[in-house]
Amino acid sequence: MGAGSWGTAFAKVLAEAGNDVTLWARRSELASSIDRDHVNPDYLDGVALPSELRATHDATAAIEGADIVVLAVPSQSLRANLTAWAPVIGPDATLLSLAKGIETGTLKRMSEVVREVTGADEGRVAVLSGPNLAREIALCQPAATVIGCTDSARAEQLQKVTATGYFRPYTNTDVVGCEIGGACKNVIALACGMASGIGLGENTIATIITRGLAEVTRLGVAMGAKPATLAGLAGVGDLVATCASPLSRNRSFGARLGQGGSLESAQAATNGQVAEGVKSCTSIRALAERHGVEMPLTESVDRVCHEGLAVQDAIGLLLGRRTKPEVHHDW
Repeated sequence: MGAGSWGTAFAKVLAEAGNDVTLWARRSELASSIDRDHVNPDYLDGVALPSELRATHDATAAIEGADIVVLAVPSQSLRANLTAWAPVIGPDATLLSLAKGIETGTLKRMSEVVREVTGADEGRVAVLSGPNLAREIALCQPAATVIGCTDSARAEQLQKVTATGYFRPYTNTDVVGCEIGGACKNVIALACGMASGIGLGENTIATIITRGLAEVTRLGVAMGAKPATLAGLAGVGDLVATCASPLSRNRSFGARLGQGGSLESAQAATNGQVAEGVKSCTSIRALAERHGVEMPLTESVDRVCHEGLAVQDAIGLLLGRRTKPEVHHDW
């Protein structure tokens, strides 16, 4: 459900894993193009999609009878979309969320939104997170991911239906860790992009990634996540891929801001798409405050995006923080 770059790439993975897959697109003309020409010209131009993959603009037709419903819409629109879809989702269908974010206002993780809207028990709801840049996976470049679900049997079922020669899924019962890693890495990638945009080099980027991991881990552990999850694919893996790659929308968006662009101009330069981290940074900052966790990088990104703080001033504030031991025993 969702024909953006990642939704389309993941539908391709599922089809090539041997499943019967229908892809729902919000716009009828895009659904027709995918169904007729087997290409998504708006989000994965030049990538041939399997002829077996069907596409539709009719959400009911896509969902009815489905054993697995994959939710691939942006985090802040998940609730509204899912409210409309919930009546036609089967009572035992697995709900797999690809969205990475924290809902504005409620501060809920995506699995919590899914459960609240559909009434599904937690064992039916799974999340997928890892170093999964859509275009690389669509081009069949080897990658791994993590399927987080409290029901190990259901996670193993998802593992079987998503495995291909180039896409390797692992399972994990730590849903909180998978979701916090996936949501927070977008914000850290914005910070890396901003630093790159103002001309700072690899030492700075490595420092932001490393200290970013520390603050993401602090928040995750405070919420009940396992440190090992955040040291794995859903944490370090996703963080490195998103912070380092020019294919990362969040890093590219941050670089535009670092070069002096506004949110509006950065959005225009990324085909009208707002990076998830721009919307989630405020919610993640509020979540950190709720749990009494310091997240200086996240706070700085939020202030740049929504309070008018200049990128150069944000970097200065971070460098001006008091010195202290690197390792604390708070996580």
